[in-house]
Amino acid sequence: MNVPLLEAQGLKKSFGGVAALKGVDFRLMAGSVHALCGGNGAGKSTFLSIIMGIISRDAGLLKCKGELVDFQNPAQALQAGISIIEQELSPVPAMSVAENMFLGREPVNRWGVVSFKEMNAAAQKILDDLGFPLSAKQVMMNLTVAQLQLVEIAKALSYDSDIIIMDEPTSALGEKEVEQLFAAIAVLKSRGKGVIYVSHRLGEIMDISDHYTIFRDGQYIETGDIEDVDRNKLIELIVGRPLEEEFVKQNKPKDKIVLELEKLTNGELIQDVSLKAHEGEILVLYGLMGAGRTEIFENIFGLSGKGCTLKINGEQVHIKSAQDAIDNGLAFVTKDRKGSGLVMSEDVRANICLADLKNLGNAVKMNGKKETSAAKRMIDLFSIKTASDKLKVSGLSGGNQQKVVLGKWFLTNPDILLLDEPTRGVDVGAKREIYRVMSEFAENGGTVIMSSSEIDEVLGMADQILVVRDGLISGEISRADATPQQLMHLSV
Repeated sequence: MNVPLLEAQGLKKSFGGVAALKGVDFRLMAGSVHALCGGNGAGKSTFLSIIMGIISRDAGLLKCKGELVDFQNPAQALQAGISIIEQELSPVPAMSVAENMFLGREPVNRWGVVSFKEMNAAAQKILDDLGFPLSAKQVMMNLTVAQLQLVEIAKALSYDSDIIIMDEPTSALGEKEVEQLFAAIAVLKSRGKGVIYVSHRLGEIMDISDHYTIFRDGQYIETGDIEDVDRNKLIELIVGRPLEEEFVKQNKPKDKIVLELEKLTNGELIQDVSLKAHEGEILVLYGLMGAGRTEIFENIFGLSGKGCTLKINGEQVHIKSAQDAIDNGLAFVTKDRKGSGLVMSEDVRANICLADLKNLGNAVKMNGKKETSAAKRMIDLFSIKTASDKLKVSGLSGGNQQKVVLGKWFLTNPDILLLDEPTRGVDVGAKREIYRVMSEFAENGGTVIMSSSEIDEVLGMADQILVVRDGLISGEISRADATPQQLMHLSV
């Protein structure tokens, strides 16, 4: 009898009278990858939290390997053979990779003392088996966001669970690391494991999944075999309507050079980087994880120790700090919105106003009316779904959080937008909104410099592409001439 590894029937959950799940169903079979699809706010996170025992359900049944279960905490879910790779990372920065992987279950000797030798060896074996280029002894605070994600993946797989939930596991990974993860998933399938795969990257879902289930606005929509659905149909099911075009682009670059960087060299990574960005242009930096794209942005925005000298509208300026950058018309949307883009403990209004404080008050206090007016303008401009501007940003979906970050920077009236992986971890509908904002900003005379590791996004939005490899510009390609094969060849 082919019993599902996991089965949910009619799960319901409400928060403060607002329904987050309205009777959803789900079935995961052994040796398969089942994609859980839906936009931000569809109910996916609530569903996964119930499975892991983080929150309780209001109604419905949950079965694990044919047995009714009601997990009260994550430890019970782990004990039943369910582990999760979470989208939001929560490492212990001062500890090593091995210590993070085996936190709370460290191997001890007969005297009850932690055996670091045994723990390091076990962690290193898992990392090596997965093909992850990390040392078990590395300290977490010294790792990049992408490396932290690899550790989180290794930690989840170290439990040897039968059911592995992967929530946006590739959101911070480059092409090479994604291939390593997919190879690991193939091994898991061959061993009869079941994977619940959550991703907004539809190409990945089509490549790696066997089955799909769609949630929308807390409701169950459809389940099927991935071979029976195409990308456009999947988008229509997720959004609830046909999406005429995924990429919104109407800008046309002009001849005027707005920003010019010549032979930037800073530290061991960035070497002799030059670029020119024009008025009305979307210039894209493409490259793999660790290529140096983020470091280029950080230097341009004055976040490096030495500062950065560049030309803006033909005049040479030296950017020594973020305030210098803002004063010269620059805005920087970082790829880690929760770590550096937002103050998660603050509300929507405070976050939107954060980059323009000097125009919204004085040295003594803020002007409440100006703050409220500014926040409302940005909420309306970006169609941010929030009950109030006083709602904490931690309560918003990922797509709406990203819109708050964009609103924060648009409030400063920038001329040049630096966007580092701006659509990371947001759904297709929110992506389209971000593409629209980028295109309209450029069409109205602004300049966009975007970093992206998604080839489809690069080909869909770029006017000009600079490929970054090992801190160098390895190639420059126009939109008309660019191909996926060319980009990959130049990036490795």
